[in-house]
Amino acid sequence: MNKKIGMIASAANGFFVASFGVLTAIGLLDVDVFYWAVIASIFIALSFVPMVAAFAAKCKQEAKAKGNTAMIFAAIYATFILMVYFTQITTLHNESIGEEIGFMLNYLNFSWFFNLNLLGYGIMSLSTFFAGLTIYTQSKGDKVLKGMLMGHGIFFVSSFIMPVLGVFTNMDGTDATWIGGTVLLIWSAIFLPISILSFNYFRKGV
Repeated sequence: MNKKIGMIASAANGFFVASFGVLTAIGLLDVDVFYWAVIASIFIALSFVPMVAAFAAKCKQEAKAKGNTAMIFAAIYATFILMVYFTQITTLHNESIGEEIGFMLNYLNFSWFFNLNLLGYGIMSLSTFFAGLTIYTQSKGDKVLKGMLMGHGIFFVSSFIMPVLGVFTNMDGTDATWIGGTVLLIWSAIFLPISILSFNYFRKGV
């Protein structure tokens, strides 16, 4: 069962990461696909948690603390992301709040929820770092997966520091959209192979 959960979760994660990447690229062409990109992001989070849980289930006994840490960070990431994105497609989409509060909750305005969004992805990076530490490499693919998971952990630094420094605060909206969209495309290109390699890792058994 652990094997199946790992395979299904990583396959779903890869599908939604790819979908998010495509929608982001379309969005940069000034096509309004924001709602569907947010939906894809929600399911990235929902599939990421069981994927990380499968890493924790597969790891050796001496790596259990690392696996448990990865799971906890995954849960924290999912909590932040689901709060931010569910707000976007419900409260904001239905225009059920005042303009001032709406500005703060709309993460496209680079305000409060934007900072929470970045923090959430930073916590996700910590989760992948610790998940990478659980992998006992038996093949070249395992080594690549381990390296990519741990390497992805570097995103925690930028995700944490940029909001603190207010990098996006005074940036022109158009520039921020292009820069942010490009970063998200790069992230999708990096994370999709992680999902694919994870599927292969779990396919070999948990």
